[in-house]
Amino acid sequence: MDRLKAPRRAAASARLRSSLRRFRPLHAWHGVLPAVWFALAPSRAHASLLHGETLDLVADVAAWLVLVIAPIVGIGLFWLVHIIPEKIAEKKGHPQTQAIQALCLLSLVFGGLLWPLALLWATAKPVLHKLAYGTDRKDLDKDIPPTRSSAPDKIDRKA
Repeated sequence: MDRLKAPRRAAASARLRSSLRRFRPLHAWHGVLPAVWFALAPSRAHASLLHGETLDLVADVAAWLVLVIAPIVGIGLFWLVHIIPEKIAEKKGHPQTQAIQALCLLSLVFGGLLWPLALLWATAKPVLHKLAYGTDRKDLDKDIPPTRSSAPDKIDRKA
């Protein structure tokens, strides 16, 4: 079986060698191409378009942006994202709004791990509250305790 494959391999390698001969570069251009390349290449490389004092000023501004302003903006955005569940609960009149607010504060402390739970809690319908109290919304009027009159009843005493 190997005797039958050997002539085929020899013919295939001969065809490959003949096709590669066509793509060989001309030997005369081997020395010319690098010379042309180095002649056309710039003599100096510039890392920046700016020079001197302008470069220093741009670097100072970039440093202030990265070291001072970016963390302040990042902390502000982090805080704004973490109060979203609280705002949703207040808007919907959720009966456990204060608990959701506490969970949002805890989420700030724990780096945002509790935030998805607070968001789910704020958007979920309070089914058990509805079963217990007959409504799924917090009544704002019922939260205010009734006030008592601070003045005692007037009793006419004549002593």
